[in-house]
Amino acid sequence: KMAAAAGAAATAAGGLWSEVNRCGQNGDFARALKSVNKILQINKDDVTALQCKVVCLIQNGNFKEALGVINTHTKVLTSDVIAFEKAYCEYRLNRIESALKTIQSASQQTDKLKELYGQVLYRLERYDDCLTAYRDLIRNSQDEYEEERKTNLSAVVAAQSTWEKVVPEDLGLREATYELCYNSACALIGQGKLNEAMKKLQKAEELCRQSLSEDSDVTEEDIEAELAIIHGQMAYIMQLQGRTEDALQLYNQIIKLKPTDVGLLAVIANNIITINKDQNVFDSKKKVKLTNAEGVEHKLSKKQLQAIEFNKALLAMYTNQADQCRKLSASLQSQSPEHLLPVLIQAAQLCREKQHAKAVGLLQDFADQHPANAAEIKLTMAQLKIAQGSVTKACMILRSIEELQHKPGMVSALVTMYSHEEDIDSAIEVFTQAIQWYQQHQAPKSPVHLSLIREAANFKLKHGRKKEAISDLEELWKQNPKDVHTLAQLISAYSLVDPEKAKVLSKHLPSSDTMSLKVDVDALENSHGATYVRKKAGKLTGDNQQKEQGQGEVKKKKKKKKGKLPKNYDPKVTPDPERWLPMRERSYYRGRKKGKKKDQVGKGTQGSTTTGSSELDASRTASSPPTSPRPGSGVAVSTTSNVIPPRHQKPAGAPATKKKQQQKKKKGAKGGW
Repeated sequence: KMAAAAGAAATAAGGLWSEVNRCGQNGDFARALKSVNKILQINKDDVTALQCKVVCLIQNGNFKEALGVINTHTKVLTSDVIAFEKAYCEYRLNRIESALKTIQSASQQTDKLKELYGQVLYRLERYDDCLTAYRDLIRNSQDEYEEERKTNLSAVVAAQSTWEKVVPEDLGLREATYELCYNSACALIGQGKLNEAMKKLQKAEELCRQSLSEDSDVTEEDIEAELAIIHGQMAYIMQLQGRTEDALQLYNQIIKLKPTDVGLLAVIANNIITINKDQNVFDSKKKVKLTNAEGVEHKLSKKQLQAIEFNKALLAMYTNQADQCRKLSASLQSQSPEHLLPVLIQAAQLCREKQHAKAVGLLQDFADQHPANAAEIKLTMAQLKIAQGSVTKACMILRSIEELQHKPGMVSALVTMYSHEEDIDSAIEVFTQAIQWYQQHQAPKSPVHLSLIREAANFKLKHGRKKEAISDLEELWKQNPKDVHTLAQLISAYSLVDPEKAKVLSKHLPSSDTMSLKVDVDALENSHGATYVRKKAGKLTGDNQQKEQGQGEVKKKKKKKKGKLPKNYDPKVTPDPERWLPMRERSYYRGRKKGKKKDQVGKGTQGSTTTGSSELDASRTASSPPTSPRPGSGVAVSTTSNVIPPRHQKPAGAPATKKKQQQKKKKGAKGGW
């Protein structure tokens, strides 16, 4: 009975294996997996069945389950049997370090393991080892995957150029595919050859369209989706060239396509945030969500991820999220303690909170802990001190940067700052130290050295240090005795200190004959530009001189033109003191007569009652006050009906109305004598 049962099991297993084979050839791995499971029910330790199950799970994308099967049956599925499948599952699950250990522990390095080894090294950003691995593969392989290996090799070269700033070597690859063209363009971007890179990308776009248009099943949307990464790189070049509007437009077009590559979307969103800077922060806050998508950390390089985190911290600072900014910058600093940006972001946030002293202390601590990066930190500290008005302390910080003390830019900045503080001695000391450095480390006749001596001499002459300036000018003249400009400066300086010495040195000047210029004076005077130049007066003799002197006397006798007087002016009559006031504001103004039969209409405020003409007639009441007060007199407020409306009342005091009167005069107020 047992023999019969074993035979039946073998017959059943044979049928199942046929089913597995047929499904595998048809690509139906889900159905094949069912048959494999049935085989394992018969014999749970069947090595071949377990291998087939792992392969089926991998083909169906169930990498975690496949790795679980491998780890559960370690006694049966040894590393020699299942090394590639295990390493591949770890690679796809982004366990890159584990995949590397699995590959290295395999007893036999098959071609499949070597291919996977290259991919693992690329993900670990070990580009030198990766380049060696792919070169070995291309050299020792001859199959239909040669083009893919060359593409991977060019990708490694592009990564070296972009992230490690290594000048790529010419691999001699024929750029017949758009992938190769794209990688070549990336390598050129890393070298800063943006125009050449743009041409390569345009060629890659053309090749991509040609390649995909040959397939009738590919739609225009599919082509645009494939071109998205090429267009994204084009936009990046535009951004580097300063064409931010064009770059922003292209970035937004790519986002509208909704590509499935989360890495591409994250990079584009980050680049848009860098264009926005501290403007349009609402758009930046929306875009930053794309950088937080699941799986982004496995699609981008470490430097790309680091740049995105830096921009998140800056965005938090721009949106006044101080706690979030501190949290992100502290996290970045813990990941890269030697990196400058996290500390600079923290210092910037402290400055926004008006804590300048604390920001300077933070920068000083970092400079003490990381002397290699101290120069950039100290420059920032000096900038903060200048913002606080502590120019002298800023100068002390700048002078502590030894590797920059002798640089012309640093010397110029220090001299300017010391001059602003009127500390001329310290400024001259900066010049002296820089000149001494060049004397010790470079040839004395170097252009920078001579330029510093000349600038020092000019500075000393400007601030009255003539003897010190003469010493510098003599040094310059010794270096180049044919320098007429330096000699002229030296003579000019000596003329203020030692005129006799200046006369002696003047003998070294070239004669006027050697310095004469062949100039056609008549042509120069008749030229177009000469008509706009006032000629200098020369020596005059005889009649011309007398004529000129006579003209000068006439000019001296010229008097100021008298002002015009009015036609009815009478010098015997005293002018009206109120002539500058408008007629309505004069004390004797009685208003215009509007006819005997018509009642006069009052000009009071809205709602006031109108009185009869008899009450407004000033001739009937001898004691009635004038309707318009004289300048300087007080205004009596009455409760009777003949009160003066507010708009016609004059201010109480004359001094208070003087300015107003002058303004009205300028506007052309009517008046008379």
